[in-house]
Amino acid sequence: MSPACRSKEGAPVPEFSPWHDNSFTYSPPNNEPGPSQRISEDPEFHSLRRAQRRFGVRATVLSVGGFLLYVLLSHSVPDLMNQRLFGHLTLGLALGLGQFLVMAVTSWCYVRHMRTRVDPLARGLGSRLDQHEARSLRTAASRADAGQTAPYGSRGYRTW
Repeated sequence: MSPACRSKEGAPVPEFSPWHDNSFTYSPPNNEPGPSQRISEDPEFHSLRRAQRRFGVRATVLSVGGFLLYVLLSHSVPDLMNQRLFGHLTLGLALGLGQFLVMAVTSWCYVRHMRTRVDPLARGLGSRLDQHEARSLRTAASRADAGQTAPYGSRGYRTW
């Protein structure tokens, strides 16, 4: 044993590999769920992704489109953007400040959309996943009671 592998007290520390086959290279365990357990194939997961993506595209187009329109107007028609509305407030300044309003409305719509459409789907999917994990743990525990030891825990990590 090398001198570097000693504890603070000077006692030798056994050299061991944290990997299941005692090699010093990492190869992840093959704990890929079966075809019926893949979350990415669940129809509820697809509806969750669709709900997020649909809103994301709309919000991005609205926000980026507003900023792009402002920049293009400022560049191509400066006389229009320099027109005074009242006092020292010009149309360009008002439209520039309007970008904050656009972002506030977009943020508010995002929060409302997530609370009403996405969060309920995510909670339902999460509870189904928790039930599946609890069932897996019960199966592993009953297997351990029967004398069969599983080398990996419920999340695929080796239990020491």
